[in-house]
Amino acid sequence: MSKEVLAIGAKQVPYFRNEFFSNVMLECKKLLLKLSNAPKGSEVIFLTSSGTGAMEATVRNLLDASSKPIIINGGGFGHRFVEICDKNDITNHPVKLDKDEKIDFKKLSLLDADSFIINAHETTIGRLYDLKKTGKFCKKNDLLHIVDAISAFVCDDINMKKQNIDALIISSNKGLALPPALGMVILSPKALEHLKDTKELYFNFKDYISNIQRGQTPFTPAISVILQLHYRLKELKKIPKKQMYADVKELADYFRDSIKKLPLKPFVDEMPNGMTALTTTDGKSAYKIVEDFEKKYNIILTPSGGELKDKLIRISHMGAMDKKYIDVLIDALHDYYGVKR
Repeated sequence: MSKEVLAIGAKQVPYFRNEFFSNVMLECKKLLLKLSNAPKGSEVIFLTSSGTGAMEATVRNLLDASSKPIIINGGGFGHRFVEICDKNDITNHPVKLDKDEKIDFKKLSLLDADSFIINAHETTIGRLYDLKKTGKFCKKNDLLHIVDAISAFVCDDINMKKQNIDALIISSNKGLALPPALGMVILSPKALEHLKDTKELYFNFKDYISNIQRGQTPFTPAISVILQLHYRLKELKKIPKKQMYADVKELADYFRDSIKKLPLKPFVDEMPNGMTALTTTDGKSAYKIVEDFEKKYNIILTPSGGELKDKLIRISHMGAMDKKYIDVLIDALHDYYGVKR
C-alpha cells in the first residue's frame, strides 16, 4: 500500500449516514464502472467481506437449485466455487484442469448449462485465463459469464464489455492495494435481470442495489477501506488503462528476467502480470525457502498448501511497487543461492 493510502487508514472513522459519505460511495461506484468498462445500466455491490464472501454472495444471488453452472476448476479458488455451489445445492459441471491444460470449448458446448464461472487469475497456481475466449463462448451459448477477478483487477486487462462479463467479483486487498474487508461485485444489465429472490438478509443484492441509489449500503460498510478506495480510484483515473497494465507487466518482466540464473522456473505457461508463481529446479522445498526468507531476510514470500506446499512459491507485483522495491527480493534470492547477480 502507498503512504497516502496508509495515512487515510490511520484517521478516525467518520460517521457514514450522511451526504458526505453518500457522495464518496457514489463516486466510487462511478469510477469502478468506468475502470471495468461496465455496460450502461450496470450496478455495483459494496460488501463488507472478504473476496470469498463476494464469491458466495454472487452465487447465491444469481444462481439457485434450478441453475446449471460450468465451473472452471484449475486450482484452489476454482475448487472454492465448486464448494460454494455444492453447499448451496446447486448442480454444477466442475471442469477440472491441469495447470497448463487448455479449456475444451467444444466439449463444454455439449453440456446442459446456463452459466459459466471462472477465476480470471487462478491465484493458487499463478495461471491467467483468456477472458476474451470465455466471454465469446458465453455469448455464443447464452451463458451468464461470472468472473472472479480478485487478483487480476488493475493488474491485467479486465474489460466487461469486450470480455462479455456479467458479474465481476473483486476485492480491496489485491490489485487495488488496500486492506482487506471490502468485496465488490459489478453486475451487468443481464446479470441484474437474473437476480433471484434470495432468502439472504446480509447478502441480498436487491437490497444493496436499492441502497446504493442514495449512496449507501443496507448495513455498516467498511468505512475506512471505502475512503481508501475512493483515493485509490481517483489516482487510477489519471492513468491510461494500457499504461496501468503495462506498468505492472514491466515489473513482472523485470523480476522474471532478473532471476533466470537461479534454480527457479515459472510454474505455468500463461502467467498474469500481478504475480509470478515459481517452482524449484534443484529439488529444494519451496516451503523451506519461504521459511528461510522470513527468518534470514525478513521477506515474506507467499507459500502454497496441500500438494503444492513443497513445489510452489508466489511473488506479488501488485500495488505500490517499483523496481527498487523488487530489487530487495532479487538481491536476496541471489544471496540465498550464492549466485552473483
